[in-house]
Amino acid sequence: MSCSLARRLEWRVVSSSTALSGQSPIAETAPLSLCAREPHVPADRLVAEMVPPPRFDSVRFDTYVPDPNQRSQIEAVKVLSDFAAGLGGAHASGSGRRKWFGRKPSAPSAPLGVYLDGGYGVGKTHLLASLWHATPAEPSLKAFGTFVELTNLVGALGFQQTVKTLSGHRLLCIDEFELDDPGDTVLVSSLLSRLVEAGVALAATSNTLPGKLGEGRFAAADFLREIQGLSSHFRPLRIDGEDYRHRGLPEAPPPYSDEQVTRAAYATEGASLDDFPALLDHLARVHPSRYGALTDGLRAVCLTEVQPVPDQSTALRLVVLADRLYDREVPVLASGLPFDRLFSEEMLNGGYRKKYFRAISRLTALARDAKDLVAK
Repeated sequence: MSCSLARRLEWRVVSSSTALSGQSPIAETAPLSLCAREPHVPADRLVAEMVPPPRFDSVRFDTYVPDPNQRSQIEAVKVLSDFAAGLGGAHASGSGRRKWFGRKPSAPSAPLGVYLDGGYGVGKTHLLASLWHATPAEPSLKAFGTFVELTNLVGALGFQQTVKTLSGHRLLCIDEFELDDPGDTVLVSSLLSRLVEAGVALAATSNTLPGKLGEGRFAAADFLREIQGLSSHFRPLRIDGEDYRHRGLPEAPPPYSDEQVTRAAYATEGASLDDFPALLDHLARVHPSRYGALTDGLRAVCLTEVQPVPDQSTALRLVVLADRLYDREVPVLASGLPFDRLFSEEMLNGGYRKKYFRAISRLTALARDAKDLVAK
């Protein structure tokens, strides 16, 4: 069923039910539709948007709330604060390199990078964005993006132009470093090697390799091995703890009915309304680099008939969309199955399990944000 057809059918159902119940009809202005959007993102926008996303625009080290039971979280704030403070140097005269660590400019062995090693929900992205904000440089001299966004930039600009564009930066933060595709890993590793030669400081978090099971975390030793020659430039920083998004919070609200979701979509300005299976089909026709643009201007995403994701390729696309919605703080209201039943047991026990658990965690947080929409 197409998104537009589903919306028309649901509108008829809601209109009839409200008429029979004597309730006031909902607004006649149709909601937006993700399925109707096919954004095109120019290369210059990809560069300009390499900053912390809206959700992390105002985060700072002093807004990070460490778990008092996890000393590593408290220590991480201090280590990263010191790292940021050391990035205030200027170009070394005539060398083309930069003296980032002003306190010890003569120590070439000092690492030019940090790797945040921890499970999902321990605040790695919060800390990475805080590092970006705390680094004493103009925004145009700092870059922040996911691994996918970085590979998309290389695809849009070409390898040499990407090196040229980023070589003038003081800091490059890479969130969710993907180690699932050997080709992309080698590509980005080569890019980072060139940037390190230019004196660019690096900070990264990473995702799990296929076949790596366990705690939902990717071991620092594995990360350093995968990036091979770059390992000497990174200082691993372990961050332990439970998923902060659900620490001490109530369970996410259960899924609503199709009628409730549809009414909320019509009553909420800037909301989208889509049939979940049709949306999954549409995501296959839009490159993941455009998922951020796909959500431009949305104030809420309303989904009907949420059901299990049929295959791994579809699941991985949904993970990217969930990340972009979470970054942009877009609430998600849904009917059908709860989000913790999106992925099969085989998926949750497979090599991409960390991505799926992160998606469940983030979608659950967004569902909690959306619960007030049903009261409209």
